Amino acid sequence: MRGRHRWAIAALTLFCTLAGTASPAHAVANGEPVPDGKYRFSVKLTMTGIPTASGGKRNSACSGALIAPQWVITAGHCFRDANGVRVEYPVADLTTATVARTDLTGTGGHVLKVIAVRQSATADVSLARLEKPIFDVRPIRLGTRPPELGTILRVTGYGSVTSTNPVPSTRLRTGQLTVLSVADSVIGLHGYAPQPDTTPCPYDSGGPYFTERGKLAPILAGVVSNGPSCPHTGTENAARTDNITPWIRSVIWGKHQ
Repeated sequence: MRGRHRWAIAALTLFCTLAGTASPAHAVANGEPVPDGKYRFSVKLTMTGIPTASGGKRNSACSGALIAPQWVITAGHCFRDANGVRVEYPVADLTTATVARTDLTGTGGHVLKVIAVRQSATADVSLARLEKPIFDVRPIRLGTRPPELGTILRVTGYGSVTSTNPVPSTRLRTGQLTVLSVADSVIGLHGYAPQPDTTPCPYDSGGPYFTERGKLAPILAGVVSNGPSCPHTGTENAARTDNITPWIRSVIWGKHQ
């Protein structure tokens, strides 16, 4: 297993060296494009100028989801200092959240700065506070029960379609995975649709896994944490969120700010 974000850092740093700029990548290996206006709670996090242990700077990116007007949930490892330690502050010179913009080349949705971070003590989960609230996007609903084995979860993200030489893109993508196991802080999943090897990739870290219920609101079950090189038919790990919902609510309600 390798951390999804570790792949993202290496790939994006290489791309920036070659191209001189940071760009988003495709998302979800063997997934499919999200129609415009669908899953508007999906978020692209862009980090520019992250300090490195050598004294330099790097750029990176993650995915996430809007869970409250001023809060985004993502992977905890998306916010790490130069020594790789998870921290409760934006580490980059600039971290922005693009919300409700399926096609990143467009102008819809919102682009806001991340001004604060809160880290879960038990799971690879962090919460990013936006500079101002968003009121025209419905946040994803927080789950309070673990998904049952065999449940099909959908994931969205702005990552790559492969771990080998990721190609930058600008489109939100999605796929479905099946729940294989549920542990204290991790949900194990296998690819389901459109292909058996539909899986998250670099830059998908923090993307939401959620259940769909027809016309009812989707329910968050976890966020992308890590897995083998994508695409793959092995086990993908999601950071579980249902059992930390009380903590999440305490943060977004202002008790831990």
